[in-house]
Amino acid sequence: MRNGVAPLWYLHVRRLAASCKALGVPLPGELPTPSGGPDRVHRLEVGPRGLEVSERPVGAGTAVSLITARVGHRPYPHKTTEREQFDRALEEARSAGADDAVLLSRGGHVAECAIWGLFWWEGDQLCAPPLDLGILPGVARARLSELTGGLTERRVKPEEIAGRSLLVANAVRGVVPVARFQGRPVPQDPGTSRLSASFWS
Repeated sequence: MRNGVAPLWYLHVRRLAASCKALGVPLPGELPTPSGGPDRVHRLEVGPRGLEVSERPVGAGTAVSLITARVGHRPYPHKTTEREQFDRALEEARSAGADDAVLLSRGGHVAECAIWGLFWWEGDQLCAPPLDLGILPGVARARLSELTGGLTERRVKPEEIAGRSLLVANAVRGVVPVARFQGRPVPQDPGTSRLSASFWS
């Protein structure tokens, strides 16, 4: 929820419907669009017992520092409550004084962070890990694809994005620059600020 509306609601519902179909979970017949009130996270959990709704405050949207996680990435193509790998990676990051950790695929390629999708600039192209690594097709990723006219998918290892301008995004906090990666400062690209400004519009 931002400024009393749910600007990315259509993307959330689209992903929810696709996941319910793939996982064989009945999609509730009515999903009323949330509105009004303060900025907040409006969470829908659909399961065998039906629909559960919860809300919580929105966290800070300041620049983040990332490390590479030791825990490996296992395919996570649907947003479910089975998040042990991400919980372990986040604990690892915070123990190292970082905000989040980049999980790597079995082949050592950059996949996704514990709570963010990861993106980087190559010239004027916004790049992202390919979905065929088994990463979550995030709502923020879908929104960034709309804003940029399509993301460029690249299968990269951490050393290949070191020194590039990085950003993270999710549907709660929007677009946030990465300040440090593996303990080193990250250069900033003006395109990140532009995407952040237009993300919710």
